[in-house]
Amino acid sequence: MSVLYDAPGPKTRRRSMIASIFGIIVIIAFFFWMYLTLAAPRVNANGAAQPGMFDPSRWDIVARADLWMSFGNGTLATLQMAAAAAVIAVAIGILFSFGRTARFAWIRAVTGVILEFVRGIPVLLMIFFVFLVFSAGSYWSGVFGLALYNGAIIGEALRAGVKSLPRGQREAGLAVGLTSLKTWVLIEFPQAFRQMLPIILAQLVVLLKDTSLAYIVSYPELARTISNNRNFFGSRYMFTLFAIGLVIYLCLNLALSWFARFVARRSGPRLGRALPNTPKQLGEEGTRAITLPAQGYGPPDPPH
Repeated sequence: MSVLYDAPGPKTRRRSMIASIFGIIVIIAFFFWMYLTLAAPRVNANGAAQPGMFDPSRWDIVARADLWMSFGNGTLATLQMAAAAAVIAVAIGILFSFGRTARFAWIRAVTGVILEFVRGIPVLLMIFFVFLVFSAGSYWSGVFGLALYNGAIIGEALRAGVKSLPRGQREAGLAVGLTSLKTWVLIEFPQAFRQMLPIILAQLVVLLKDTSLAYIVSYPELARTISNNRNFFGSRYMFTLFAIGLVIYLCLNLALSWFARFVARRSGPRLGRALPNTPKQLGEEGTRAITLPAQGYGPPDPPH
């Protein structure tokens, strides 16, 4: 039974079906046009005709073992950078959230200035900034650049989670004798982290994609591998290399996105399930009439 809007009538359902069919036709037409455009012969800068992107002559390199070896190394390098940056980003996010919710105003002010500075710099410039200022190698420049930026985003998410908790949570911790720090660590932070875990995992998906920006410091990640292979095999195979890299990126991101949705379902509230002692209908068990025993109440018995 719908509670927000009425059930659609026959005309609305017919219009929705027509709109859906029209949208499907437009999508199919777009992909068909894209296929024809990529499959059409090309003319290079010298005026020579080149075959289309789906011509077998552009895909003969997929049988070479060294191509897949280079893509395997690039994928491994991408995962290594993403894993290290994710762990450090979560740690930095926890520190930022603690500083932003600290008891002392000067700690909140200093943390806010640092956080706005980190958030205001693009990720590409952040990686290059770490590379120049700290003279780190390409790997650690990418790791700390990604960790600083994404840690600031995660810190704000955790701060919002802490602020969304009822005020009684903190007051209850203080009332039983806990300090402000112990109240934050033992009561507030675990609840906020669980609430914001889907957002944190979604930000880690963004972090995985942003590893491609480490090309600025010549780190051999997946995007850099595509560029290196194009220089080695020639621009003739540019679309082939791009398609292979696109499929690998999609597989990695879709796998992490599926994991994020799985964790969100497991960590979120169980909606639609009543507790064992929850009454089904109000008035059935939710309210009970209080009946008093008849003995001792009412008019006195008539005399015998």
